[in-house]
Amino acid sequence: MENYIRFDWAMKRLLRNKANYAVLEGLLTTLLEEKVTIHKLLESESNQEDEFDKYNRVDMLAENSKGELVLIEVQNNNEFAYFQRMLFGVSKLVTEYINRGEGYEKVRKVYSVNIVYFSLGHGKDFVYHGKTEFIGMHDGDVLELSPFQKQTFKVDKVSQLYPEYYILKVNDFNRIAKTPLEEWIYYLNTGIVPEDATAPGLDTVKEQLKLDRMSRDELKAYYKHLDNIVILRDNIMTERAEGRAEGRAEGRAEGRAEGRAEGRAEEKKDIARNLKSLGLTTVQIAQSTGLTEEEVEKL
Repeated sequence: MENYIRFDWAMKRLLRNKANYAVLEGLLTTLLEEKVTIHKLLESESNQEDEFDKYNRVDMLAENSKGELVLIEVQNNNEFAYFQRMLFGVSKLVTEYINRGEGYEKVRKVYSVNIVYFSLGHGKDFVYHGKTEFIGMHDGDVLELSPFQKQTFKVDKVSQLYPEYYILKVNDFNRIAKTPLEEWIYYLNTGIVPEDATAPGLDTVKEQLKLDRMSRDELKAYYKHLDNIVILRDNIMTERAEGRAEGRAEGRAEGRAEGRAEGRAEEKKDIARNLKSLGLTTVQIAQSTGLTEEEVEKL
Protein backbone atom coordinates (compact mmCIF):
# COMPACT_ATOMS: atom_id res chain seq x y z
CA MET A 1 0.00 0.00 0.00
CA GLU A 2 1.18 3.49 -0.82
CA ASN A 3 1.35 6.21 1.82
CA TYR A 4 -0.40 9.52 1.20
CA ILE A 5 -0.25 12.95 2.78
CA ARG A 6 -1.88 13.08 6.21
CA PHE A 7 -5.36 14.58 6.26
CA ASP A 8 -4.56 17.37 8.75
CA TRP A 9 -1.62 18.54 6.62
CA ALA A 10 -3.76 18.35 3.51
CA MET A 11 -6.43 20.47 5.20
CA LYS A 12 -3.83 23.09 6.03
CA ARG A 13 -2.10 23.21 2.65
CA LEU A 14 -4.02 21.42 -0.12
CA LEU A 15 -7.74 20.94 0.42
CA ARG A 16 -8.47 24.67 0.22
CA ASN A 17 -7.91 24.36 -3.51
CA LYS A 18 -11.27 23.98 -5.26
CA ALA A 19 -9.82 21.17 -7.37
CA ASN A 20 -9.49 19.14 -4.18
CA TYR A 21 -12.97 19.77 -2.77
CA ALA A 22 -13.82 16.21 -3.81
CA VAL A 23 -11.76 14.91 -0.88
CA LEU A 24 -13.81 16.82 1.71
CA GLU A 25 -17.04 16.13 -0.15
CA GLY A 26 -16.25 12.42 -0.12
CA LEU A 27 -15.60 12.37 3.63
CA LEU A 28 -18.78 14.33 4.40
CA THR A 29 -20.91 12.31 1.97
CA THR A 30 -19.71 9.09 3.59
CA LEU A 31 -20.19 10.39 7.14
CA LEU A 32 -23.56 12.13 6.70
CA GLU A 33 -24.90 9.43 4.37
CA GLU A 34 -26.17 11.95 1.83
CA LYS A 35 -24.60 13.68 -1.15
CA VAL A 36 -22.64 16.73 0.01
CA THR A 37 -21.41 19.39 -2.40
CA ILE A 38 -19.17 22.15 -1.06
CA HIS A 39 -20.18 25.56 -2.36
CA LYS A 40 -17.30 27.51 -0.82
CA LEU A 41 -14.86 27.65 2.08
CA LEU A 42 -15.30 30.34 4.72
CA GLU A 43 -12.95 31.96 7.19
CA SER A 44 -12.16 29.91 10.28
CA GLU A 45 -9.44 29.73 12.91
CA SER A 46 -7.29 27.44 10.79
CA ASN A 47 -4.92 30.10 9.49
CA GLN A 48 -3.06 30.32 12.79
CA GLU A 49 0.68 29.99 12.36
CA ASP A 50 1.69 29.34 15.96
CA GLU A 51 4.38 26.64 15.95
CA PHE A 52 2.48 24.43 18.39
CA ASP A 53 -0.83 24.97 16.61
CA LYS A 54 0.66 23.92 13.27
CA TYR A 55 0.68 20.30 14.32
CA ASN A 56 -1.72 20.31 17.26
CA ARG A 57 -4.91 21.17 15.41
CA VAL A 58 -6.38 22.54 12.22
CA ASP A 59 -9.93 23.41 11.27
CA MET A 60 -11.84 24.23 8.12
CA LEU A 61 -15.24 25.81 7.62
CA ALA A 62 -17.26 24.93 4.54
CA GLU A 63 -20.65 25.90 3.20
CA ASN A 64 -22.50 23.22 1.28
CA SER A 65 -24.89 23.65 -1.62
CA LYS A 66 -27.86 23.81 0.78
CA GLY A 67 -26.39 26.76 2.66
CA GLU A 68 -25.49 24.65 5.70
CA LEU A 69 -22.23 25.17 7.59
CA VAL A 70 -19.77 22.33 8.15
CA LEU A 71 -16.94 22.80 10.63
CA ILE A 72 -14.23 20.15 10.28
CA GLU A 73 -11.59 20.06 13.00
CA VAL A 74 -8.58 17.83 13.49
CA GLN A 75 -7.17 17.71 17.02
CA ASN A 76 -3.92 15.90 17.80
CA ASN A 77 -3.37 16.92 21.40
CA ASN A 78 -5.35 15.80 24.43
CA GLU A 79 -7.82 18.45 25.64
CA PHE A 80 -9.96 17.54 28.65
CA ALA A 81 -12.59 20.23 27.89
CA TYR A 82 -12.90 19.31 24.21
CA PHE A 83 -16.63 18.63 24.48
CA GLN A 84 -17.17 22.20 25.66
CA ARG A 85 -14.89 23.44 22.91
CA MET A 86 -17.10 21.73 20.33
CA LEU A 87 -20.12 23.47 21.83
CA PHE A 88 -18.38 26.85 21.81
CA GLY A 89 -17.30 26.50 18.18
CA VAL A 90 -20.80 25.64 17.01
CA SER A 91 -22.46 28.35 19.11
CA LYS A 92 -20.07 30.92 17.69
CA LEU A 93 -20.95 29.92 14.14
CA VAL A 94 -24.69 30.05 14.81
CA THR A 95 -24.44 33.64 16.07
CA GLU A 96 -21.86 34.85 13.54
CA TYR A 97 -23.72 33.67 10.46
CA ILE A 98 -27.03 35.41 11.04
CA ASN A 99 -27.48 39.08 10.22
CA ARG A 100 -28.78 41.48 12.82
CA GLY A 101 -32.54 41.87 12.54
CA GLU A 102 -33.08 38.55 10.72
CA GLY A 103 -35.71 36.17 12.05
CA TYR A 104 -34.78 32.97 13.84
CA GLU A 105 -35.83 30.97 10.79
CA LYS A 106 -32.59 32.23 9.23
CA VAL A 107 -30.42 30.38 11.76
CA ARG A 108 -28.02 28.19 9.80
CA LYS A 109 -27.79 24.44 10.18
CA VAL A 110 -24.32 23.50 11.49
CA TYR A 111 -22.45 20.19 11.35
CA SER A 112 -19.43 19.82 13.62
CA VAL A 113 -17.06 17.08 12.42
CA ASN A 114 -14.28 16.37 14.90
CA ILE A 115 -11.37 14.10 13.99
CA VAL A 116 -9.51 13.43 17.23
CA TYR A 117 -6.23 11.59 17.67
CA PHE A 118 -6.48 11.25 21.44
CA SER A 119 -8.67 9.41 23.92
CA LEU A 120 -11.82 11.52 24.25
CA GLY A 121 -14.30 10.36 26.87
CA HIS A 122 -15.03 6.72 27.50
CA GLY A 123 -16.73 4.52 24.91
CA LYS A 124 -16.27 1.41 22.78
CA ASP A 125 -17.04 2.84 19.32
CA PHE A 126 -14.78 4.93 17.08
CA VAL A 127 -17.48 7.11 15.47
CA TYR A 128 -20.11 8.97 17.50
CA HIS A 129 -23.06 11.12 16.39
CA GLY A 130 -24.80 13.66 18.62
CA LYS A 131 -28.04 15.52 17.93
CA THR A 132 -30.78 17.35 19.83
CA GLU A 133 -34.16 15.78 20.55
CA PHE A 134 -36.91 16.73 22.98
CA ILE A 135 -38.26 13.71 24.88
CA GLY A 136 -41.49 13.79 26.90
CA MET A 137 -40.76 13.42 30.60
CA HIS A 138 -43.98 11.51 31.26
CA ASP A 139 -44.81 9.59 28.09
CA GLY A 140 -41.33 9.39 26.53
CA ASP A 141 -42.53 10.60 23.14
CA VAL A 142 -40.33 12.64 20.79
CA LEU A 143 -41.55 16.20 20.15
CA GLU A 144 -42.35 16.54 16.43
CA LEU A 145 -42.68 19.45 14.02
CA SER A 146 -46.10 20.61 12.90
CA PRO A 147 -47.02 20.04 9.23
CA PHE A 148 -46.62 23.79 8.61
CA GLN A 149 -43.10 23.78 10.13
CA LYS A 150 -42.10 20.75 8.07
CA GLN A 151 -43.22 22.50 4.90
CA THR A 152 -41.62 25.83 5.84
CA PHE A 153 -38.26 24.53 7.04
CA LYS A 154 -38.13 21.59 4.58
CA VAL A 155 -37.12 19.08 7.27
CA ASP A 156 -38.95 16.20 8.93
CA LYS A 157 -37.59 16.30 12.49
CA VAL A 158 -36.82 18.92 15.13
CA SER A 159 -33.29 17.51 15.43
CA GLN A 160 -32.60 18.52 11.82
CA LEU A 161 -32.90 22.19 12.79
CA TYR A 162 -30.21 21.92 15.46
CA PRO A 163 -26.42 21.49 15.21
CA GLU A 164 -25.20 17.93 14.83
CA TYR A 165 -21.88 16.64 16.11
CA TYR A 166 -19.68 13.86 14.79
CA ILE A 167 -16.64 12.57 16.66
CA LEU A 168 -14.20 10.32 14.81
CA LYS A 169 -11.83 8.70 17.32
CA VAL A 170 -9.46 7.47 14.65
CA ASN A 171 -6.80 6.07 17.00
CA ASP A 172 -9.39 3.61 18.34
CA PHE A 173 -9.87 2.00 14.92
CA ASN A 174 -8.11 -1.38 14.89
CA ARG A 175 -10.00 -3.54 12.44
CA ILE A 176 -10.03 -4.34 8.73
CA ALA A 177 -11.88 -1.64 6.79
CA LYS A 178 -15.05 -3.19 5.35
CA THR A 179 -17.36 -0.21 4.87
CA PRO A 180 -16.79 3.15 3.13
CA LEU A 181 -16.72 4.93 6.50
CA GLU A 182 -14.18 2.45 7.86
CA GLU A 183 -12.04 3.02 4.75
CA TRP A 184 -12.02 6.73 5.56
CA ILE A 185 -11.19 6.10 9.22
CA TYR A 186 -8.34 3.81 8.17
CA TYR A 187 -6.88 6.54 5.96
CA LEU A 188 -7.28 9.19 8.68
CA ASN A 189 -5.54 6.90 11.15
CA THR A 190 -2.68 5.58 9.02
CA GLY A 191 -2.30 7.85 5.99
CA ILE A 192 -2.83 4.75 3.85
CA VAL A 193 -5.74 4.20 1.46
CA PRO A 194 -6.86 0.56 1.20
CA GLU A 195 -6.12 -0.75 -2.30
CA ASP A 196 -9.73 -1.78 -2.95
CA ALA A 197 -11.29 1.33 -1.33
CA THR A 198 -14.61 2.46 -2.82
CA ALA A 199 -15.47 5.34 -0.46
CA PRO A 200 -16.18 8.68 -2.17
CA GLY A 201 -13.20 11.02 -2.12
CA LEU A 202 -10.50 8.42 -1.57
CA ASP A 203 -9.90 8.14 -5.31
CA THR A 204 -9.02 11.86 -5.26
CA VAL A 205 -6.72 11.24 -2.30
CA LYS A 206 -4.87 8.68 -4.43
CA GLU A 207 -4.57 11.15 -7.30
CA GLN A 208 -3.90 14.44 -5.51
CA LEU A 209 -2.32 13.60 -2.15
CA LYS A 210 0.65 11.50 -3.17
CA LEU A 211 3.90 12.30 -1.43
CA ASP A 212 5.78 12.43 -4.73
CA ARG A 213 3.68 15.40 -5.83
CA MET A 214 5.28 17.57 -3.15
CA SER A 215 8.33 19.75 -3.72
CA ARG A 216 11.52 19.26 -1.73
CA ASP A 217 10.70 22.19 0.58
CA GLU A 218 7.16 20.93 1.07
CA LEU A 219 8.44 17.45 1.92
CA LYS A 220 10.88 18.93 4.41
CA ALA A 221 8.11 20.86 6.14
CA TYR A 222 5.81 17.84 6.00
CA TYR A 223 8.32 15.47 7.61
CA LYS A 224 8.96 18.04 10.32
CA HIS A 225 5.22 18.04 10.90
CA LEU A 226 5.25 14.25 11.23
CA ASP A 227 8.16 14.45 13.69
CA ASN A 228 6.18 16.93 15.78
CA ILE A 229 3.19 14.59 15.76
CA VAL A 230 5.38 11.73 17.02
CA ILE A 231 6.81 13.94 19.77
CA LEU A 232 3.32 15.06 20.72
CA ARG A 233 2.05 11.49 20.95
CA ASP A 234 5.13 10.42 22.93
CA ASN A 235 4.43 13.23 25.40
CA ILE A 236 0.84 12.07 25.74
CA MET A 237 1.94 8.46 26.32
CA THR A 238 4.53 9.62 28.86
CA GLU A 239 1.89 11.63 30.72
CA ARG A 240 -0.38 8.59 30.81
CA ALA A 241 2.42 6.32 32.04
CA GLU A 242 3.42 8.80 34.73
CA GLY A 243 -0.21 9.13 35.75
CA ARG A 244 -0.58 5.36 36.08
CA ALA A 245 2.68 5.09 38.07
CA GLU A 246 1.61 7.93 40.34
CA GLY A 247 -1.76 6.28 40.80
CA ARG A 248 -0.13 2.96 41.76
CA ALA A 249 2.15 4.73 44.24
CA GLU A 250 -0.79 6.57 45.77
CA GLY A 251 -2.70 3.30 45.90
CA ARG A 252 0.12 1.57 47.77
CA ALA A 253 0.37 4.46 50.21
CA GLU A 254 -3.38 4.46 50.77
CA GLY A 255 -3.28 0.70 51.22
CA ARG A 256 -0.61 0.95 53.90
CA ALA A 257 -2.55 3.69 55.68
CA GLU A 258 -5.75 1.66 55.53
CA GLY A 259 -3.88 -1.38 56.84
CA ARG A 260 -2.55 0.55 59.81
CA ALA A 261 -5.99 1.97 60.56
CA GLU A 262 -7.57 -1.49 60.40
CA GLY A 263 -4.84 -2.82 62.69
CA ARG A 264 -5.51 -0.13 65.29
CA ALA A 265 -9.25 -0.77 65.12
CA GLU A 266 -8.75 -4.50 65.68
CA GLU A 267 -6.41 -3.79 68.57
CA LYS A 268 -9.12 -1.67 70.22
CA LYS A 269 -11.58 -4.52 69.83
CA ASP A 270 -9.16 -6.99 71.46
CA ILE A 271 -8.72 -4.66 74.40
CA ALA A 272 -12.49 -4.22 74.65
CA ARG A 273 -13.01 -8.00 74.70
CA ASN A 274 -10.51 -8.37 77.55
CA LEU A 275 -12.18 -5.58 79.52
CA LYS A 276 -15.55 -7.17 78.90
CA SER A 277 -14.29 -10.50 80.27
CA LEU A 278 -13.19 -8.67 83.42
CA GLY A 279 -16.75 -7.50 84.00
CA LEU A 280 -16.50 -3.82 83.10
CA THR A 281 -19.67 -2.12 81.93
CA THR A 282 -20.30 -1.18 78.31
CA VAL A 283 -20.02 2.52 79.14
CA GLN A 284 -16.67 2.03 80.88
CA ILE A 285 -15.26 -0.02 77.99
CA ALA A 286 -16.40 2.53 75.45
CA GLN A 287 -14.74 5.34 77.41
CA SER A 288 -11.51 3.35 77.71
CA THR A 289 -11.17 2.21 74.07
CA GLY A 290 -12.84 4.95 72.07
CA LEU A 291 -15.32 2.48 70.59
CA THR A 292 -18.99 3.28 70.58
CA GLU A 293 -21.30 1.51 73.00
CA GLU A 294 -22.99 -0.21 70.06
CA GLU A 295 -19.63 -1.53 68.82
CA VAL A 296 -18.82 -2.83 72.31
CA GLU A 297 -22.15 -4.63 72.64
CA LYS A 298 -21.56 -6.43 69.31
CA LEU A 299 -18.30 -7.98 70.57
